[in-house]
Amino acid sequence: MYASYTDLHVHILLNDKHVAKSPFILKGPVYHDGCDCPQPSGSVWKKDMHCPVSFPQIEQDLALFPRVDPDRNALEVPQRFGQRQSLCHYTIKDNKVYIKTLGEHVGFRIFMDAFLLSLTRKVRVPDLEFFVNLGDWPLEKRRPSERLHPIFSWCGSNDTRDVVMPTYDLTESVLETMGRVSLDMMSVQANTGPPWREKNSTAFWRGRDSRKERLELVKLARAHPDMVDAAFTNFFFFKHDESLYGPLVKHVSFFDFFKYKYQINIDGTVAAYRLPYLLAGDSVVLKQDSGYYEHFYSQLRPWEHYIPIRADLADLQEKIHWAREQDEEARKIAVAGQQFARNHLMGDSIFCYYYKLFQEYAKLQVTEPKVREGMEQVEQPTDDLFPCSCHRTPQVKDEL
Repeated sequence: MYASYTDLHVHILLNDKHVAKSPFILKGPVYHDGCDCPQPSGSVWKKDMHCPVSFPQIEQDLALFPRVDPDRNALEVPQRFGQRQSLCHYTIKDNKVYIKTLGEHVGFRIFMDAFLLSLTRKVRVPDLEFFVNLGDWPLEKRRPSERLHPIFSWCGSNDTRDVVMPTYDLTESVLETMGRVSLDMMSVQANTGPPWREKNSTAFWRGRDSRKERLELVKLARAHPDMVDAAFTNFFFFKHDESLYGPLVKHVSFFDFFKYKYQINIDGTVAAYRLPYLLAGDSVVLKQDSGYYEHFYSQLRPWEHYIPIRADLADLQEKIHWAREQDEEARKIAVAGQQFARNHLMGDSIFCYYYKLFQEYAKLQVTEPKVREGMEQVEQPTDDLFPCSCHRTPQVKDEL
């Protein structure tokens, strides 16, 4: 919300008639997003947010770390990664955020800073100390039998042991949903193109040359334009041979992707972070088998939420042909993928995931998290246009 309200009345109507128990009345105050009025009880907040009891990926990632020693990590992680990688060393203490950056390219800290500040404005977060990888590739490559360091990353892989978080792209879209007209999970659902039967039955892809398989996809599209519409918008990693890959094309609005029934999802440098938005539309996703994953991939099921294709794309034409021949089945997969995105990838789920990750990680700490030398506080932004005054019910005051 842009402003806070004493009470909020939500009217949901169909043909001028209230639906279900509309109007719904939220007894206030309802705070705007900039209000620094955290719920002191995490259990109450999780209940209000309808957070799931657990997340499979969190359990899997943290199982490798039966104990976490913040003192030891504060010494070893900078020595091991600090000169070659871009990291942020965070401490959350008394619900305040502190940071020290390591490495040269640390501009992406703005995404993590913003989300941590937003989360701590909403709920009191346990004290914890952790390192965030600001690069694309996950870092922890040691075997589980070796001394592992818990590195929080936006992407995981089958060959690494990083602790995976929702991507910076998805978290930013959550925070900016009401602040801009751009790509986010809500706007995708409102711009899903024509009805299924009127969509183009060609498989669609646009992007840059960040993986060899993307080169093969574009060559396939040029050989079979009746099946695949794929083209590059930019070249950076490989030499642009126009005779092989055709001319560069202009960027297409993401919402125009959904004029097509079939969306091809192929890794870039790591996992393609567009997958949440592709699932949220009403096209069916053909997803490449991959060793990279985002925080929700373990909950996706092939042939239920997406159509799988081989890593080398050798069966892509076969899968497109199947989808065309089994149109109703393909439509059902598209609907199931969209429902998955609505249930697991919206803003409430992203906040719940981060809170649960921090909560479970904090339990593993065997020494006290500290505000280390060289750390600076990440200040909450001030909102002169919509100031807020925190109000607590008597029950919450008693709890405090």
